[in-house]
Amino acid sequence: MAINKEVFQAISDELKGNGVTLVAVSKTKPAADILELYELGQRDFGENYVQELVDKAAQLPADIRWHFIGHLQSNKVKFIAPFVHLVHGVDSLKLLQEINKQALKQDKVIDCLLQVYIAKEETKFGLDETELAAVMAYLANDQPLKNIRIRGFMGMASFSDNPEQVRAEFRQLRKFFDQYKSDSSPVLQVDTLSMGMSGDYKIAIQEGSNMVRIGSLLFGERTRPV
Repeated sequence: MAINKEVFQAISDELKGNGVTLVAVSKTKPAADILELYELGQRDFGENYVQELVDKAAQLPADIRWHFIGHLQSNKVKFIAPFVHLVHGVDSLKLLQEINKQALKQDKVIDCLLQVYIAKEETKFGLDETELAAVMAYLANDQPLKNIRIRGFMGMASFSDNPEQVRAEFRQLRKFFDQYKSDSSPVLQVDTLSMGMSGDYKIAIQEGSNMVRIGSLLFGERTRPV
């Protein structure tokens, strides 16, 4: 399916009107499709697979802001550290420490979002409330990681036909965002709440999201790479 320019423009205008950043989820889509959206003004793109992200970054304009939105393995951080704009799915202190290590090698600071488990599905990743509190306390008290910056939180709601369940899960993540956004240190600069995808982004915005990850509405349905 070709890029639907009218749909993109409508979503883009809607999100800008609400002060929400659009991350176009381009995983499994060819560089040509990304370039088409780029030429329409889109700059934030999200990828789930490290090798695919590395390959696309080498082919496409340097001012694209690449978001890594998949489950990131510690041993793959080094491949994206030189250019990644924001890592969305940080779900352990161990991973944060590795991102910090690789950012130090690049002499840069890497922005991260902590992924919080809010869904009622075992296949989802993320920190629970206790784990989140422990990580935030560690970062706030000791500031041991000088080369990462926590910009906020990311979460995925359950795949559910019940909008009230989805709304309640987003509301839970908003609670954590409100709780921690007043914390300030060189490491903690919480201003980003990333929640909402193609099927539920309108609810997410109503519940306070200021960053949404939209793929199929822009690019059409995707298939996993072989």
